[in-house]
This record gives sequence, C-alpha cells and structure tokens, in this order.
Amino acid sequence: MTIAELDKPQSKAVAEPTRRPRVVILGGGFGGLNAALGLRNAPVDVTIVDRRNYHLFQPLLYQVATAGLSPAQIAMPIRRILAGQKNATVLMEKVEGVDTGSRTVLTANRRLPYDYLIIATGARHAYFGHDDWENTAPGLKTIPDATEIRGRILSAFEKAEVTEDPELRRKLLTFVVIGGGPTGVELAGAIVELARKAIVRDFRNIDSSTARVVLVEADKRLLTAFPEKLSDSAKRQLERLGVEVKLGAAVAACDGNGVALSDGQRIASACVLWAAGVMASRAAKWLDVPSDRAGRVIVDDHLHVPGREGVYVIGDTACVKGTDGRPIPGVAPAAKQMGRYVAGLIRAGLAGKPVAPFRYSDYGNLATIGRKAAVADVGRFQFSGFLAWQLWSFAHLWFLVGFRNRIVVFLDWAWAYATFDRSARLITERRDR
Repeated sequence: MTIAELDKPQSKAVAEPTRRPRVVILGGGFGGLNAALGLRNAPVDVTIVDRRNYHLFQPLLYQVATAGLSPAQIAMPIRRILAGQKNATVLMEKVEGVDTGSRTVLTANRRLPYDYLIIATGARHAYFGHDDWENTAPGLKTIPDATEIRGRILSAFEKAEVTEDPELRRKLLTFVVIGGGPTGVELAGAIVELARKAIVRDFRNIDSSTARVVLVEADKRLLTAFPEKLSDSAKRQLERLGVEVKLGAAVAACDGNGVALSDGQRIASACVLWAAGVMASRAAKWLDVPSDRAGRVIVDDHLHVPGREGVYVIGDTACVKGTDGRPIPGVAPAAKQMGRYVAGLIRAGLAGKPVAPFRYSDYGNLATIGRKAAVADVGRFQFSGFLAWQLWSFAHLWFLVGFRNRIVVFLDWAWAYATFDRSARLITERRDR
C-alpha cells in the first residue's frame, strides 16, 4: 500500500497546481516536533499548533516540582527550535475541534485547512471518575503543574516551621504520593532527598528530615511495566531512602485533610500528589472515532485513523499495537519514532513510493528513584542501583532539546550531586487562584 492510495489530497488541489500540500500538526511535544522536523526539506507547508509556546521535556518535570531544576532548563520555545525551517509556521492557539468533512482544524481564532493532519496532543491526568480530587491532589503534566506542586511542597515546610500545634506539624510534614509508576516513584524519592539532604539545615524550629513520605499504589507491586525483580528492587531502594511504600492499597477518598485507603487506614496530610493515571486528549471526540479506555484514538499500522482521510494520530494520543499485540507505551522514544515515521510516510506518499507499517523499536525502560538509585530494563539486561542511575542520567540528557539545556542540566546535576543543593526553591503564586 502506498500513502498516495491511502490518502489522496482534496480534488481542490488539482485545480490549484501551484499550491503545496498543507500539513497541520497539533501539539509541540516529542511526536509533533519530530514530525515537523522530519518534513524540513519536503515540498509541503507545515503549521504546528500548540496552546503553549514551548516544547517541554516531561520526564524531568518532577525535578522542577521538587526544586532541582528551573522550568527553563527543561523547555525551549518551539519557534526557536524551528527557526531555521523555512516551510514551518508556529501558531500558539487552542484547538477547539476538527471538521474532517471540510478538512479543517478549528481554533479559537481561525480555521486551518489541511491536506494532512497529524494529531500529537498528548495526555492529561485521569482520576478514575473522581475529578473532584484534582484540586486536592494535583497531577504532574505541565510546567504550571510542576511549579504548583513545588509551591505546595515548600509551603508545607514553611508552615510547619511557624505552627505551634504538634498535630498540625505532623500533618504538614507528611507527603502522600498516589501512584507507583515512574512519576510516583521519582516524586517520592525526590521529596525524601529534598527533606533529608537539601533543606535539612535551613530551618530552626523543625527537623525536615523527620518528614514522612508515603507512596500509595493500588497494585501489588511498583513499576508494573518493569520485570518483577526490578519492581522489588525499586521498592527496596525507596525504603532505604526513607519512603514508606504501601502496596495493594487503593485510594477510597481524598480531601484537604489527607487520604483514606481501601483497607480503612487514613493518612493525614496537607500535601497529596497524584501520579496514578492518564487520559488522552480530546482527539477522539474531535474526530468522532473509536478510542480505548484511556481515550486514545485507535489507529491502523500506518498510524492512520480509519475513515478519516489524511488524518494521523501519534504519541500518547494514539492506541498503537506493537508486534506482541500490546499497546506501545506512552514514552518519549515512541512518540519521536511515530513523528519521524509519519513525516517519512507523507514524503514517500508525495513521491508515490510504498511505505511499510510502523514498527516500534523498544530501547528499554528506565526509572530513577533517587541519588545513585534507579532501575533499568534494557534488552536482555536488567540492573539497578548506581549503574542504572548513570544510564538514566545520560539518556535523559540526550533527549533534552538544545545543547545549552544539556550543559546547564549537567552542571546543575553535578553541583547537586556534590552538595545536595536544590537551588530552584521558589514558591510562586498562580494568578488564577
């Protein structure tokens, strides 16, 4: 099958032979950005639309949330990344829908016609029917999320410093992280290191090292995408750091006073953080097509949406099956590969060449736990500890966009490693609150 057979441009293009095909990309994450870069020299006009003006490296958001890095170190303006790409236009717009009949993207201010549409709008938090928990237990997907969480964590220590009530102080110094996936594990480990190393000498009325960090996971093990022995290793490493791990405990209730667990236990906490689930963007509703339980659009093996001419969905927004029949994980390498694949598919289609189905190359799984602590599942090799942490550090620096970002993050990490310092300890207010 060729892409020309799969997606024939509108008949209108025949009447306008001088007009180049229009490619509209929704989302400036790894998938959308790599699709745009992959069309750099193609005979098309590319428009990339994102409601924010920056590309964000989400895997390091937890470092911003725990005062290890500043937002500018893990983000870069999309315009700067694409500044040298003459066929690319960047629009900071909010997408409100897609009219597949007229092949038009609807934003708050305009209608954008397309010949090819690539949707890479990512995912958001999922509270499993308890959306009212979001104000109490914020998730971590954006820079505003990270700075809000950072403010909540640091404010808890500041309030504990000034209160005279021992019970309130215990509540303020208890942090609950819900969800035992990579984000939850990373957050829990980083909060413990912040409390026991980075700020332990900063307060006079409290001992920050006595802070209690509880990681709650409904499953019977952490990091379920990893082999069981690495899950067990992650649990042991967290507990050595000082994290209290509760497995097989679902959250039954969540409010400003803490959480109630399915086993009847209640944990009093003034800072509850959510890392338990995600839901894809509204792309399936925009297109009026089937989705899986996480809201991801079901695509074929060319990442094309059946019945929607010229429309492709990639990254966290797409439900793509691997060669083993299981959905491809929502990780940065997968999104990058999908973005490059669709760009190549469009280029090949314009040249009338056949295109093989998408095949995901799995480079393995990495999760960091804390200083010199991580787990790695790479091919036939499974290991943990300092070596896994070194590999995690190198891989994350490699995926950062921009040479400057890599250098700055490396220097900050080197300084933090030597001194345990966390320099981005700012409490900022959100104007919408």
